[in-house]
Amino acid sequence: MKVAIFFGSKSDTNTMKKAADILKEFGVEYKAFIISAHRAGALLKETVEQVEKDGFEVIIAGAGLAAALPGVIAGETTLPVIGVPLECISEKSNGLGGMDSLLSIVQMPPQIPVATVGIGNAKNAGYLAVQILAIKYPELREKLKAFRQKLADDAKSTGLDVEL
Repeated sequence: MKVAIFFGSKSDTNTMKKAADILKEFGVEYKAFIISAHRAGALLKETVEQVEKDGFEVIIAGAGLAAALPGVIAGETTLPVIGVPLECISEKSNGLGGMDSLLSIVQMPPQIPVATVGIGNAKNAGYLAVQILAIKYPELREKLKAFRQKLADDAKSTGLDVEL
């Protein structure tokens, strides 16, 4: 069970770490790479090929602004790719709050899909990667079922008799 996490800039580390935290919680091995689709295309292609050879089964890719990284990766592999649209906050950003990234990732051309989570929601990318892997790994499926049961139990114990 291995997941590769890609993102294009060191400034995205704190957000993408949230995906890694979920993978750790479920005992899923991961490796992270900071590679820009625009600045280092050849290196990105080489790294995706190596990730495949090394037995990784899912890729999470976070990107902001034009958000090409998830789509470029999806074009280079048949592994499932989960895109995380990132909000770029800087003087150079266009101030679209990550909507530009979201639309860039979800509007992939036919036949090359990228599963996409909410803006900045790397945690959900981690959970989705776990769900994908749970199809193949029964022990992970059991952990996921237990996690979901705990969510349901917590909701039951806190939300049924609320005093207003």
